[in-house]
Amino acid sequence: MPAYATATSLPGIADIQQLAAGDMEAVNRLIRSRLASDVVLINQISDHIIAAGGKRLRPMLVVLAARALGHGGPGPHQLAAIIEFIHTSTLLHDDVVDESDLRRGRKTANALWGNAPSVLVGDFLYSRSFQLMVELDSMAVMQVLADTTNQIAEGEVLQLLHVHNPDTDEAAYLRVIERKTAVLFAAATRLGALQAGASAKVQQQLHDFGMNLGLAFQIADDVLDYTADAGALGKNLGDDLAEGKATLPLIHAMAHSSDAVRARLRDIVEAGDATAMPEVLAAIGQTGGIGYSQQRAAHYAALAGEALDGLPESPWLQALRGLVHYATARAH
Repeated sequence: MPAYATATSLPGIADIQQLAAGDMEAVNRLIRSRLASDVVLINQISDHIIAAGGKRLRPMLVVLAARALGHGGPGPHQLAAIIEFIHTSTLLHDDVVDESDLRRGRKTANALWGNAPSVLVGDFLYSRSFQLMVELDSMAVMQVLADTTNQIAEGEVLQLLHVHNPDTDEAAYLRVIERKTAVLFAAATRLGALQAGASAKVQQQLHDFGMNLGLAFQIADDVLDYTADAGALGKNLGDDLAEGKATLPLIHAMAHSSDAVRARLRDIVEAGDATAMPEVLAAIGQTGGIGYSQQRAAHYAALAGEALDGLPESPWLQALRGLVHYATARAH
């Protein structure tokens, strides 16, 4: 990251949201208009999860990337809506697979309506996203998004294979989060560049930016599952542990603990024993698992920042740099 782009000089998330506010209002209008169905239950569940809000980070990345590369029209809005529909459908499916009951501080759709409706509405959102893609009549766009959704599905299956698996190592963990999280960030920023008519080289730069930003974001998110305030985080702390997911802080602890502690941690992961959270936190603390994970997130954040080097400076580019800092510095 260039010397002028220090953390103190970068825009914060509120500044970035303000910069993109007009575009995101247009994206939100499009999302709501294209969610409509004559099936009432689809409207209820879709509205529940879309209305839960969040920062709309992934669709905002489409807009910021396109604007940073000089695109001034409404073209990025439909691409941003497509990205949000894909993301929302994965949330519905994830909550069923993980048996989650809380997301963004609200009851999950599966907790309110049951698993079957949640899965089927997730399928509706996936298919609606592909309807929106076809309308754009761009094989390049469809290629990016078809590849991305396929990789996300691979990531879901990979994660399932590692649930309650204490042999999950850092390399396996990174393969999962690349497919489950980072590829959609990369698709968002690549599509913004594609919409702006950028060269293949610049499209690759924006892809690399999104991929590394997504990796940094997910590692930081997994750290928060052990360190954040539950109310601010909007989900139950220790959910990953309860689901038998060994994320990076715990993987590091298992790799660097004594044989006795490692054996106990393996048992906890296999059982998904959330009541053992104090033991897990102690092991993570003793082995520096939080600090190590934060260093790894910072590594990918730095790579994301470097991917933007050489692009023309603008408030939009600074906003992208600001999101790099936000990804690793946020408290929820």
